Amino acid sequence: MSFSPKEILNFVEENDVKFIRLTFCDIFGNLKNIAIMPNELRKAFNCGIPFDASYFDSSCSDLLLVPDISTLSVLPWRPKSGRVVRFFCSLKNTDGTDYGCDMRTYLINYINSLRLDGYSCEMGTKCEFYLFELDENGIPTKKPHDNGGYLDVAPLDKCENPRREICLSLEEMGLAPKSSCHKHGPAQNEIEFHENEPVTAADNMAHYKTVVKSIAYQNGLFASFMPKPLPDDHGSALSISLGIKKNGSFIFGDSPENMPAEGKCFISGILRRIREITAFLNCTTNSYKRFGIGYAPKYVNWSYENRSQLIRIPRIKGTPPKIEIRSADACCNPYITFKLILAAGMEGIKSGDCSLMEKTMKNSREHSEFEPLPHSLAEAAEIAENSDFVRNNLPDGIHRKFFEHTKNILSLYELAENKDLFEENTYFKFM
Repeated sequence: MSFSPKEILNFVEENDVKFIRLTFCDIFGNLKNIAIMPNELRKAFNCGIPFDASYFDSSCSDLLLVPDISTLSVLPWRPKSGRVVRFFCSLKNTDGTDYGCDMRTYLINYINSLRLDGYSCEMGTKCEFYLFELDENGIPTKKPHDNGGYLDVAPLDKCENPRREICLSLEEMGLAPKSSCHKHGPAQNEIEFHENEPVTAADNMAHYKTVVKSIAYQNGLFASFMPKPLPDDHGSALSISLGIKKNGSFIFGDSPENMPAEGKCFISGILRRIREITAFLNCTTNSYKRFGIGYAPKYVNWSYENRSQLIRIPRIKGTPPKIEIRSADACCNPYITFKLILAAGMEGIKSGDCSLMEKTMKNSREHSEFEPLPHSLAEAAEIAENSDFVRNNLPDGIHRKFFEHTKNILSLYELAENKDLFEENTYFKFM
């Protein structure tokens, strides 16, 4: 939505808003925020709100949070009296210049550069999560809230009511949920979003996890986005849909016969770079336990079928041509993930090489001609760190911090005697 600062200030006064949350994502996609009082909002618009950023970046002491006016949203689960609203923010240096490690601003600038070349993009997400019981002390357990299965209804689907509340809250906030359902695992759920321009889609994904966790907690449950929380059940995926137009015309098609060359090259670009960017799409040691299990992809391939391929090209009458990337999980930073996917595809278009797209489609999972996705975070991180493509498409600070953190996690993981317990302590309660 388009608002002026004056309109926002009037809204805050007229709607009894008492707290304004200024939110942003850290490098690993975790939502952070500072709450300010209404009388500080004018200052936030004019010059930003300072905060100590040394926890996130030891090379700087203070940064400024500058609200993006278009992202105003009321938090519907908070009291109507003394309302709480939130904005997504840009991170600025204290002199007002852009902070180099702000991936949201980095993605905004990249999308603007694509527009100059005649490209417009829309992205959507389908994100899975589990709902678990709390013990008598309110501590999360690994006991699923139900034993339902794929597309079950109540009473097998005990998640129906909290899932409904989540969707209504998302809709009230303007986050545009499209559908929801029970997935394959016990108490596993999925909510799908309408496609939107990439920055808004990333904003929605970042806030979505907070909404799910908040509504789950109000229902006496714990929501986990851990990629593989239950070793013997399905993992939780983040499927990313992507539609692209060049000068107003879609570059994808619903069959090999009507797929424009640009679309084939874009898909080939993702297939060519996916192993190099997997560490960012799947940034936990637990992520790799999902690959090849159930409907999760294992190989670098594509298909028109809705099975276990890395990239699916839906053939649905009456819907715009798009593709789905199916390997990511919700632990990723959506701004980094979207940027790298788009950059890989655009590199494919610039190269004019669509050979990987033109490989014979295979529906079976076991085909030796396809490269496998990385088997572990260690393998994925090594490939990514040695990738010129990754280095050229991320700010230096993001690149350095990501691999410093990942190497530290991998070191702790290797030292852990009980690796399952390490993942539970590191990821389960915090993802």
